[in-house]
Amino acid sequence: MQRAMWISRTALLLVLGLAGCGGGAAPEPEVAEAPAEEPGNAGGALADALTFHASFDNGLDADRAGGDSRLYTAPSYDEQDQAEPGLGNPAVMLADGGGRFGHALRFTERNQHAIFYRAEGNIGYTPEGWSGTVSFWLSLDPATDLEPGFCDPIQITDAAYNDAAIWVDFTAENPRQFRLGVFGDLDVWNPDALGPNDNPAFTDRLTVVDEPPFAGDRWTHVAITYASLGQAGGAATLYLDGERVPGGADDIDEPFTWDAELGAIRLGVNYVGLFDELALFDRPLTDDEVRALHALEGGVAALSTD
Repeated sequence: MQRAMWISRTALLLVLGLAGCGGGAAPEPEVAEAPAEEPGNAGGALADALTFHASFDNGLDADRAGGDSRLYTAPSYDEQDQAEPGLGNPAVMLADGGGRFGHALRFTERNQHAIFYRAEGNIGYTPEGWSGTVSFWLSLDPATDLEPGFCDPIQITDAAYNDAAIWVDFTAENPRQFRLGVFGDLDVWNPDALGPNDNPAFTDRLTVVDEPPFAGDRWTHVAITYASLGQAGGAATLYLDGERVPGGADDIDEPFTWDAELGAIRLGVNYVGLFDELALFDRPLTDDEVRALHALEGGVAALSTD
C-alpha cells in the first residue's frame, strides 16, 4: 500500500503481557491473563453473533461460515478473478501446532499474493448501518520480521485500502506504528483526490498506536468493532489484548458501497509472521465481550454454537 507515516493522535496507554510464538518453531505460549470477570451468558451471546470462524486447526477452510468457507489465492487483487481455492503462495503455509490455539497460518516472507476468504455471506455487509466485529491473533516482531513497506495483517474491502475498507496495518519503517483505518467510498471522503500525506480526512480518521505490543515470542489479540457504517455517525474502535485503545473514529459519515461479489477478507498483505483464529461477528461487541473473547480458553471453538 502506498502510504506514509504520520505522528500519532493517540497512544496505547496499557502495555499488556502477551504470549505466543514467532516465525520459528513454536515454544510453549505465554498469554496475558485476562482480568477476572463473571461472564454470565457472554459465551452464548458471542456464539449467537458469530458468522465466520477460521481456526486453521482442520485445514484452510473455515470451521463456520455463512457463505463460502474456502480460502483462495490469486496472483494479486487486481487478478482476483483468477483465484483458486487453497494456498498458491509457497511462502505461506499451515504451521502445525504453531498457533495461539492449535495450528495457524505462517507467512515466511513478504506476501504479495491475494490470499482471502470471500466476504459475501460471511461478514454481514449491508450498505446502510453495517455493524460487526473482527477478531484475530498475531505473533511477530515487527522490527525484525517485516520487510520495508506497509503491512496489513487484514483488509476487508471490495476495492482498496482507501475505498470502502476496514483494515489494520504496520507503518513502513521502524519504529513501526500499528493503525486502524475505516474509510467509506473514496470519491465521497476524498473528493479532491488528495494523497494520504496531504489529507487530514485520512490522517485524522486513523487510530494509531505508537508502541504496539507485538513480539516474536508472544501472541497479541486484535479486535475491531464497527457500527452504523454507511450512514451518519458511523464509528470504529480498536482493541489490543482485550483492552480498548483510546481514540477511535466516530465520524464515519460517508457511504460504504461494495460490489458484494468482489468483497474479500484479505489476509497478510505484505505480512510476515503468524496469523490465527479469525472470527467475525454480526454486531459490535461490548468492552466486556471483547475481554471475554480474548480470555476464551481454547479460542472461539470453545463457544457453544448449538
